[in-house]
Order: sequence, then structure tokens, then C-alpha cells
Amino acid sequence: MPVVKYAKGTVELDDEGYLVRLDDWNEAVACVLAEREAVEELTEDRMEIIKFLREYYKQFNHFPVLSGVCRNVHQEKECMQHRFIDPLKAWKIAGLPKPSPQVVGYLHGEGGVV
Repeated sequence: MPVVKYAKGTVELDDEGYLVRLDDWNEAVACVLAEREAVEELTEDRMEIIKFLREYYKQFNHFPVLSGVCRNVHQEKECMQHRFIDPLKAWKIAGLPKPSPQVVGYLHGEGGVV
């Protein structure tokens, strides 16, 4: 498994770039993960999305409906697409585990309910 260095230590990722331990995440780790995902800057708007994803996952152990993310962080309706292009990048940067194939299919427009 890859190990990534950041200012205060190291974190372990799985072979697809997902954080191995949910509790290893912090904003500095998010910056390193964003760089790995070719996201240039974690703006305040992007960080709000990332933090919401983490909180939602902690509470429901699931990926939220995308339109609900934007509504809950008080951003425009298509904030996920405008801020990250690919919601899976936001999920990875949030330090969350690899989502199920059903969620990945939903996010790639293959329909279904998340």
C-alpha cells in the first residue's frame, strides 16, 4: 500500500488512492490528497463540501445524494460538478473509503438510487 508524506507525518492509502484509516484525515492530509487528484486548491467552498461528506458518512455510513450536498453547504445546486468535476475526487480528498460499485455507477450517470 502506498504511504504519503505530509507536513506532520505519513498516511497510508489503498492501491486506488483511498485513505486506509478514516481517523488519519485532517485538513493537511486533504491538501496532499487533493494534489494527488490534480485539484489545484482546496478553497473554502471545496473544504465545506469535503467536511460535509465526512460528517454525512460518519452519521449514515453512505454517500449522500449530490443535490443534498449543495443544499446542505448552502452552495449553488450543481456545486459538486462546479467545484470538483468528479464527486469521487471529493470523496477521496475527504479521506473516505472506496464507495460501493452501485455508488460509483450512480456517480457516473448509470442511474439507480444511492
